[in-house]
Amino acid sequence: MSKVAIVTGASKGIGLSTARILKEAGYIVYGLSRSGKSCDGVKAVCCNVTDCARLEAVYAEIFEREGSIDLLVNNAGLGISGAVEFTTDEQVKKIIDLNLLSVEKSCRLALKYLRMSKGRIINLSSVAGLLPIPFQTYYTATKSAVLYFSRALDLEVRTYGVRVVAVLPGDTKTSFTDSRDKNTLGEEVYGDRIARSVARMEKDERGGVSPDKVAKVILKQAKIKSPKPYAIVGFDYKLLVLLSRILPQKLVDKILYKLYAK
Repeated sequence: MSKVAIVTGASKGIGLSTARILKEAGYIVYGLSRSGKSCDGVKAVCCNVTDCARLEAVYAEIFEREGSIDLLVNNAGLGISGAVEFTTDEQVKKIIDLNLLSVEKSCRLALKYLRMSKGRIINLSSVAGLLPIPFQTYYTATKSAVLYFSRALDLEVRTYGVRVVAVLPGDTKTSFTDSRDKNTLGEEVYGDRIARSVARMEKDERGGVSPDKVAKVILKQAKIKSPKPYAIVGFDYKLLVLLSRILPQKLVDKILYKLYAK
């Protein structure tokens, strides 16, 4: 029987590529998104993943229809940029709700089904979760939290045959760049440092890897028998993270400061 996969944020970008690749690999794929749009062959479901009651109902419906849930890919997320000092409570709540709390809800609600199937959870973190990016501090914080939430949860549930893996993409060429919530307040204090930092990041993203490359890493982590706690996408970023561990942290922060904050 085909395994059943659920992908959140499946209407575009990494989520859409992941849904397609999983479908091609033989999974029955349910793609969750606020728009309810997805690609051919993927069962599209309209669902705001920050709505716990709706998410719970969707998972119950999928299990009732298919008899199993084998894979959960938590991909939905957003970015905001700007100085922490001038970020609003509404912006902070929005990014924490989607990038972190929806992942926590999704995992918590799906675990009873995944324990039955000895399934797998793949949570999308980011290289920014290991290498902090100034003026994208809340994105860094939420993605770091997703990484360590995933690692701790994996230790809780591996006894039951369930594994939890975090996938850490670097710069990826998607609509995420244009969708970023840019907060330009505080220029009278920070000058053009915010704009220069975001412009550098956006240039790197537009020249980044395709979402299909990230999706292939997700598929590999879904199928591998004994996964590592997290997988970094791309040799360049693996090397960058390795260097960040070898070099003195003071030097690493100095480099990040010159790249994104000076």
